[in-house]
Amino acid sequence: MISLSPLEHKLPPELASDWEALNARWQDGPLTDWLPLLPEQFNTGLSPARYGDLPRWRDALGSLPLLPTAGIQLATARVGLSGTAPAETMDALHSALMGLHPWRKGPFDLCGLHIDTEWRSDWKWDRLANAIAPLDGRRVLDVGCGNGYHCWRMLGARATEVIGIDPTPLFILQFKALQSYLQQPGIHVLPVTLEAMPEHLPVFDTVFSMGVLYHRRDPMEHLMSLKHKLAPGGQLVLETLVIEGDDDALLEPNGRYARMGNVWKLPSPVLTARWLKHAGFSEIEIVDVGATSLEEQRRTPWMTFHSLEEFLDPYDRTRTVEGFPAPCRAILTANVI
Repeated sequence: MISLSPLEHKLPPELASDWEALNARWQDGPLTDWLPLLPEQFNTGLSPARYGDLPRWRDALGSLPLLPTAGIQLATARVGLSGTAPAETMDALHSALMGLHPWRKGPFDLCGLHIDTEWRSDWKWDRLANAIAPLDGRRVLDVGCGNGYHCWRMLGARATEVIGIDPTPLFILQFKALQSYLQQPGIHVLPVTLEAMPEHLPVFDTVFSMGVLYHRRDPMEHLMSLKHKLAPGGQLVLETLVIEGDDDALLEPNGRYARMGNVWKLPSPVLTARWLKHAGFSEIEIVDVGATSLEEQRRTPWMTFHSLEEFLDPYDRTRTVEGFPAPCRAILTANVI
């Protein structure tokens, strides 16, 4: 077992159980090289000095009420718990979870409390679930996983181990809120970026990168890093914004697109496939291409800020407020030899 230095003994309390589980599970295994880096990554990723809202989010997490034992739901659109709880318990649950607003990925349901998130992330899962290699028995990495909604669906698809990474502290605490009730081993959402992982860590059977590629100045560098995390015979599942066009179609918004910052390159689906080929992937397939609808991404009581409706031209819904083509997303799969 790896012992902790005095600094590392002060791991964020939310991640202490993750450290214990991973320190035990990854000893003398293929993920050993990552293990010594985790304590510092945990402390950096959930640093109160860097994230002023962290104490408030922690208070919300600490105020979660006990729920009665109920059926765990991982393979349904609304991940969560079945069953019922007293009205006062549900009021306390609603108040605590609203303290973690905004909820962007989901939906979730806890004893009848529907967390109606900004994204109908279950629709994305439905588009890709039957097109990817079965996850049964596989070790999975989900890059930029948000609050871990798709990680839960991967576990529900019988993956053996699911590691989600995302640098946003709020999303980590949202995952912890669900995990406090679901109590599932083999699933972790960690405050880590892909760049902070060891560059060559070819141990994952499936790697997901959904909604990340267009935030990278160098998409080829991102694809190569993803490839270096895949075990021989592993599969990449890539979802990204695209534009219509031929092999060479590429939109470079130069920083803002649909009010999002750090959007650098939107290729056509065919160009995305060509990038994958140049990165050394094989068996590349374009699984799905479709426009994002106002039903799939929208404001809700659980995400009250601006959403897709405000990101589009009010007089022409086929264009963003900047005048670019409205969001269209593609899902591609590719393998490594």
